[in-house]
Amino acid sequence: MKPIEDSIAFFASFIWGYPLLLLLIGGGIYLLIFSRFLPFRYFGHAIQVLRGKYDDPNDPGQISHFQALTTALSATVGMGNISGVAVAIAMGGPGAIFWMWISAFVGMSTKFFTSSLAIMFRGKDSNGVLQGGPMYFITEGLGNKWKPLALFFSLCAMIGALPVFNVNQLTQALNDILLKPNGVEVTNYTNLGIGFFLVAITSVVVLGGLKRIGKVTARLVPSMVILYFILVVIILIVNIEVVPKYFLMIFTDAFSADFIKEESVMGGVVGALIILGIKRGAFSNEAGVGTAPMAHGAAKTDEPVREGLVAMLGPFIDTIIVCTLTALAILVTGVWQTTDTNGVSLTATAFGNAMPGIGKYLLMICVAVFSISSLFSYSYYGTKSLSFLVGSRYKHLYNYFFISSIMIGATASLDTMINLIDSAFALMAIPTMLATIILAPKVMKEAKVYIEKLKNPRD
Repeated sequence: MKPIEDSIAFFASFIWGYPLLLLLIGGGIYLLIFSRFLPFRYFGHAIQVLRGKYDDPNDPGQISHFQALTTALSATVGMGNISGVAVAIAMGGPGAIFWMWISAFVGMSTKFFTSSLAIMFRGKDSNGVLQGGPMYFITEGLGNKWKPLALFFSLCAMIGALPVFNVNQLTQALNDILLKPNGVEVTNYTNLGIGFFLVAITSVVVLGGLKRIGKVTARLVPSMVILYFILVVIILIVNIEVVPKYFLMIFTDAFSADFIKEESVMGGVVGALIILGIKRGAFSNEAGVGTAPMAHGAAKTDEPVREGLVAMLGPFIDTIIVCTLTALAILVTGVWQTTDTNGVSLTATAFGNAMPGIGKYLLMICVAVFSISSLFSYSYYGTKSLSFLVGSRYKHLYNYFFISSIMIGATASLDTMINLIDSAFALMAIPTMLATIILAPKVMKEAKVYIEKLKNPRD
C-alpha cells in the first residue's frame, strides 16, 4: 500500500499549488468585486428566504430552500469542521484559521454564483427530471462543446463524494473516545465492525433517495450545530482568561507562521501556511468545488439569485462560525501544544480537558451525527454524477460502490484519506470555477432583474 499512499500524497501536493490557489481564491475575489459585494449586501434577505418567506410549493424542484441548505451543510458541517480544523492547527498553528476565514469570505461569493447557476441552467436527466449542478450549468450554459469538462467534473465528483475521510475520522473518534478508555482492544476487526454498523445506517437513508436525505438532514443538522455551539461556549467560559490571547494569535500567526510544520512554499513558510489554510477551508466549506450546487440545484424555486443567496450562507455558518468554535476550543485548552494527537482525537482531548468525564462523550454525539449526515449528502452527489455519465437508470449503482467504500475509510490511514479527497476536490474545482467565471455576467444580469423585483414587488 505504501507506493499507492506516496503517489496519492505527491499528487495532492502537486495539484494544490499556486495555479489552483489562484483559481479558487483569485477567482473568488474577482467574483466578489464583479458582484459589488452583492452577497453581503443582501445577507438579511437571504435569512428571510431561508426562513421560508418566499417558498412556493408549486415552484419546480424537489426540496425546499431550507432542505437544500441543510443538505449542502450536512456535507460541509461535518468532519471538516471538527477534524479538519484540528489537522490545520496541528500542521500550521493558529494562523491557519485566519486563512480558512479568508477562504470562507471569498467562498461566500463563489457559492452565490455557482448555486445561482445551478438554478439558471438546470438540465434534465435521462428520466426527464430537473437537475442542477456544475455538470449541468457547464453543458446548458456553455453548450455541448464544453461537455468534456462536465464529464471530467462528474468523474472526479464520484471520487470526491466517497465517504472515506468522514468514516476514517468517525472510526478514530469511536476508538479513542469509547472503546480504548473502556478497555476494548482496538484492532482491524473492531474497525470493520464499526464499518459494518455505518454501512447499515447509511444504507437505510441513502437508498431512499434525495427526499429522504433532505428530511433527515433538515432535522439533524440544525440541532447538532446548536449543541456543538453550546459545548464550545462552555469551554470558552471555563478558559475565558486566555480567549483574547489566542483569538489575537490567529491574526498575528497568520503572517509570522511560527508554528508551521509544513515545508516552505516559494521560499516562505507563510506561503505554506496560506495553502494549508485554503486547503482546509476548501475541504470545510467546499466553495468552488461544485458539490453544494448539486444540492441547491434541486431546490423548489424559479429564482436563481434567491437560491444563490441562500447558498451563500453556507460558508458563513460552516467556516466562520463552526470552524472558529472548534479552533478556539483547541487553542484555549492548550492541547495543540501538549499532545501529539491529530484530527478528531485532538478535538476530543480539548473537550475532555475542559469538561472532564462528559466532554468527550458529548463531542462523540456531535461527531457521529455530523459524520453520518455527511454520508447521506455525499451519496446523493455521487449518484447524481453517475447519472450524468451513464443515465439515471444506473445511478443507484453508485450507492453500492459508495457503501462498500465505507469499509476502506474505516481501516485506512488518515493521511491517505485526506490526500485522496484533497486531490479529487482540486480536480473538481477546475471545471467548476472556469465555467462560473465565464458565466458570471449572466448571473449579474439575472441579479439586476431580481433586485428590481424586490424594490418594485407589484411590477
